[in-house]
Amino acid sequence: MKRNTTLFVIDIVGSPVCVASGDGQRVNDRIAAALKEGRGATISFLRVSCLTAAFLNAAIGQLYGSFTDNEIRSKLKVKDIEPADLALLKRVVETAKQYFRHPKRFNKAVQEVLRDRG
Repeated sequence: MKRNTTLFVIDIVGSPVCVASGDGQRVNDRIAAALKEGRGATISFLRVSCLTAAFLNAAIGQLYGSFTDNEIRSKLKVKDIEPADLALLKRVVETAKQYFRHPKRFNKAVQEVLRDRG
């Protein structure tokens, strides 16, 4: 049985402020590596004081483009996250699932909205 990896977001990012998608990408790279090796990953948000959707989209949302919902649910655990941040994460995950189910349709809808604003 492969070992579970615990990843502390603050250690990967180097700051309790997790707002940039580039920082989220570094977290994603670590999670994806563990999942590709068949290991589980526990993501700890201990001591993280600021979290944005952009960060979470990069860190966790884009996993849905490479792994199935079942793989992610069974192998990825989240802990030490504030309730408001957990609610944000759930919205990010739902949006990611919808996007990766129908990316062309999603992109077309976004383009139509942007065109209507112009």
